[in-house]
Amino acid sequence: MIRLDDSEMRMAKKVAKLRSWTKEDIRTLKTLAREKKKTATIARMLKRTVGATYQQASKLGVTLGSRA
Repeated sequence: MIRLDDSEMRMAKKVAKLRSWTKEDIRTLKTLAREKKKTATIARMLKRTVGATYQQASKLGVTLGSRA
């Protein structure tokens, strides 16, 4: 019987790349928030996670709609 150690049994995780927010990203975020788009929609358009989008909006003092 062949035994696999933990490192061989784990699935490869996707490594998150940190992307800084450009002026264009921030402009888009503010515009879509003003249009009352859902956070998930905004995140998809910006190619970012919902959490990252929500966090950046909070940092900028921008109110977002629902997270769904």
